[in-house]
Amino acid sequence: MASPQKKLSIAFYWHMHQPVYQLSPEGDYVMPWVRLHSVKDYLDMANLVRKFQNIKLNFNMSPVLLNGFENYGEKGLHDLHSRFTVSDVEDFSTDDKNYILNNFFDANYQSMILKYPEYNRLYQKYQESGGEDVEVFNNQEYSDLMALFNLAWMDPLYKNEYPELKKLYKKGKNYTKEDRIKIIEIQRRIIRRIVPEYKELIEQGKIEVTTSPFYHPILPILLDIKDTVSGESDDLPSNLKTELDAKIQTQFALDRIEQTFGKRPRGIWPSEHCVSEKELNMFKELGVEWTISDEGILSDSINFEFVRDFKGYLEDPYHLLKSYRFKTKYSNIDIIFRDAVIPNLISFEYPNHDSVGAANDLYDRIKVTQSKLLSSPDENHLLTIAMDGENCWENYLDDGNEFLTTLYNLIDNDPTLETVLISDYLDREKHPKPLNKICAGSWINKTFKLWIDEPIKNLAWTYLKQVRDDFCRYVRKNPLNPNIKLARKELFVCEGSDWFWWYGEPNDSGRDNIFDYLFREHLKNIYLYLGIPAPEYLDIPLLSAITKPSRFPKSEFTPKITGDIEDNAWLNAGCIDIPDGPVLKQTKFFDRICYGCDRENLYLRFYINEYNSHTPIAKKMRPQIYIYAKNFDKKETLSPVRVIHRRETILPVAKEKFHNEIKISIDNNKLDAVRFAQATNNNLWIARSTRKITSACGKVIDMSIPFDILNISPGDTIEFMFANANFDALDSYIPYDSFLTLKRNN
Repeated sequence: MASPQKKLSIAFYWHMHQPVYQLSPEGDYVMPWVRLHSVKDYLDMANLVRKFQNIKLNFNMSPVLLNGFENYGEKGLHDLHSRFTVSDVEDFSTDDKNYILNNFFDANYQSMILKYPEYNRLYQKYQESGGEDVEVFNNQEYSDLMALFNLAWMDPLYKNEYPELKKLYKKGKNYTKEDRIKIIEIQRRIIRRIVPEYKELIEQGKIEVTTSPFYHPILPILLDIKDTVSGESDDLPSNLKTELDAKIQTQFALDRIEQTFGKRPRGIWPSEHCVSEKELNMFKELGVEWTISDEGILSDSINFEFVRDFKGYLEDPYHLLKSYRFKTKYSNIDIIFRDAVIPNLISFEYPNHDSVGAANDLYDRIKVTQSKLLSSPDENHLLTIAMDGENCWENYLDDGNEFLTTLYNLIDNDPTLETVLISDYLDREKHPKPLNKICAGSWINKTFKLWIDEPIKNLAWTYLKQVRDDFCRYVRKNPLNPNIKLARKELFVCEGSDWFWWYGEPNDSGRDNIFDYLFREHLKNIYLYLGIPAPEYLDIPLLSAITKPSRFPKSEFTPKITGDIEDNAWLNAGCIDIPDGPVLKQTKFFDRICYGCDRENLYLRFYINEYNSHTPIAKKMRPQIYIYAKNFDKKETLSPVRVIHRRETILPVAKEKFHNEIKISIDNNKLDAVRFAQATNNNLWIARSTRKITSACGKVIDMSIPFDILNISPGDTIEFMFANANFDALDSYIPYDSFLTLKRNN
């Protein structure tokens, strides 16, 4: 006879958000992700509840995403991808075709490209060509590529809902312009369905919709920047003075959801689950009844360590399965905390397995958690599964449909489990646990370091503060300017979390330059609306403001290669200071790189990071520097970078090819080896003698590399960059958006 089980409530809580990809409110979107996720995720994720009698789901929707639905569905706006898709291929320039080659394979290969034979053939042809020759495809192939890209990004469920779409899938190739226009038209029809069908499900009591602050800012940073950084941060403003901005963005979000769906949100999803006491006070002041954060925040707030076994099961899940009540200076606010392991399983582990088996594994995990509640003194327990609801499904072969359908069916048929709307659950929870303090932090490492307290991120906050100060000074002197409202909106856009997430370490979108451009353009829009000149510093990419040389070589010089710092010749060198900060400090091995030349040699000096060399982590490292160089004036016989990348997204500099590769390795703060290779045919490298390369390691590493062995003749220009690696796996490119250049004089 099975032992009795306490009923376990489950809150599935799916977060839907995309940042602002427009340069202006009526302009094209620079990136297509609002449109593509709209036809792949947003509608079908909610409509799955229609298949089940008892399943209920919770969705969080950022207002800026709602703007996107309106722009695509009602206003007929385009992004660059869709505008190309509906255009005549015959009119494309070489630059247009380059753009298509570089962007229309932006899809998961296994789940989105391989399943379409012609799309896969085009992909293989593109790869074999090296991705640089626009003549690799004829006009029909370009037409097919655009059509198949858009079809691959649509949820396969829509094949059965739109007969004309099913025909387009079946066609497979030889798509016409009319076909491509039809695909985009069907996508717009799907987008127009999202809000009405969500509204219908809300009225039926099947889903609950909450929101995040309008443009998805990190509220604790806006409310008090000092609460979000560790120690001294001399490169950050001491006070952003954005408390009112935080309140307005939250108020506007609540209003927008109520206007759109006819029901005011009772709860709010703080951007990136970032919380602080000041934020909770503000939420309650605005009438918010409940909010959510992460398991790690709860752990620190109640001084309880959530111990998991090697399979990720909690030894004692009781505290995580309770709702909490925090006393603000206004009244109480309820808080729930999500399980931190399950989202990672759904996002990264389960896509690698059979979907039915993965769903059963998660169901088993839920049942194991439930089995540990027998000794609980309480009747109500809530397992919160809260995560991004859009980005993981492209890794599943069928966009996650089989996984979610199987999982929901297992739960729906288990009388000891129930899915709940969060507000309903909290209404019936008569005895939430008191929460006496809330530790400020986010869902990532319980800190705010993914958005602040790193050199480039800090520079972005400094830009924002300077622009906001200019805005405030203008408004005080010119309060009647009718464009102030538009300028303030641009300011709110720039406070969004996404800009700071992609700036600096450790995240890499593969399109960081686009995010940087958008951020600076929106800052400049503030001045444009106010009718005053924008400061010149906004024209300089932040990505290069940190990694560009802090000084360029003053003149030729010939240093001694000793490894000793005392050598005045290096005062004439160019230098790059490698960013320091809490993310990089323990992994970077060099603080500074100096470079220069005389008529015979290229000279390099690497300053060893003393912090790193005296920490235990240094003993586990095998640091290496790859030097990649090429002759700007001679392009023949080039080979690609060989360093291993940790992530799938690859920076543009990594796609370049080079004539020379020099690798230096460090072992226990000593120069261990120097390896020299030159490009040969078929993208290969051949080892060359290092006899003529001189090096020395002391407090610094000095190198002298003859121009002759690099095939740099008098009058030629050398382009070079560095790849900082550990055990041959890339840590960073230096610089990571350009090359250093030197000319060998006659």
